[in-house]
Amino acid sequence: MKVLVTGADGFVGRYLVRSLLGRGDRVVAAVRPGGPDPDTWLPPDGRERVETVDLELTEPHGADAVAGHPVDGVVHLAALASGAEARAHPEEAWAANVLGTLRLLDAVAARPGSADNTKVLVISTAEVYGRGSGIARTEEDRIDPVSPYAATKAAAELAAGDVARRTGLAVMLARPFPHTGVGQAANYVIPSFLERLIEAKRQGASTIATGNLDPVRDILDVRDVVDAYLALLDRGFPGEAYNVAGGTGYSVREILRIMAGLVGIEVEPQPDPALQRPADIPHLVGDASKLRDTTGWQPRIPFEQTLAEMVHAQTN
Repeated sequence: MKVLVTGADGFVGRYLVRSLLGRGDRVVAAVRPGGPDPDTWLPPDGRERVETVDLELTEPHGADAVAGHPVDGVVHLAALASGAEARAHPEEAWAANVLGTLRLLDAVAARPGSADNTKVLVISTAEVYGRGSGIARTEEDRIDPVSPYAATKAAAELAAGDVARRTGLAVMLARPFPHTGVGQAANYVIPSFLERLIEAKRQGASTIATGNLDPVRDILDVRDVVDAYLALLDRGFPGEAYNVAGGTGYSVREILRIMAGLVGIEVEPQPDPALQRPADIPHLVGDASKLRDTTGWQPRIPFEQTLAEMVHAQTN
């Protein structure tokens, strides 16, 4: 199989490219112009099996180059994926996440034969469900985003559906719940905690700045999420949306406690208004029964193992 991966040099994209190569697939890696050199994120033999192509989602014709690469599958990861960045730059978020998705899928659909031979997986987010209640979300739940980032992703889902109806392109949606792992940027909560805990231990501090510790999150290892994307690419059904979730919730407070223990420090959380998120979702846990029943996928990496590996990578 030959697969186009957008955002291939991002956190999830790098894991996905390696997994595709590991199972013998070929990859077209779509990356933002001016990004890191592929030698810094591809495996040693990756350059021989990976074609790279520039993709600028915010440019009107930025996706045209992908039309020249016939592929069997597409995983569309590229996005403005930080909630904080989306709040700070909403116009850029709408341009990249909504118009960018529309332009990309139209470019893919424009290649002759794509409607019959190319399966497309658009990566959305579980945040499209909004505040909801304290029970696990299913794909039948109402879409009710409460942040600029989630709103753009909900709109991107509509854009993807529009392209599918107009062109016949085989489009599926994945709604991943939060995920983490070695290599995630520090503007996400778990790597951010880790940086602050390591610094607190180095300085002998007894407190750590935190935002709201009450929200409950269903957090997966990035490698399990990548496995789910591959399973959907192989066995998912066009026109469907699938939750990618573990089904177990951890409060942010509990996550901090576990990580402090792994770092080997006792600290008291110190609320910092600058770290508070507006319109935070109190409870975001998913039901992935549909994904499991369709593909056989289930998460395999325990959450504490993921955290332990992240701590080890930062302290050794």
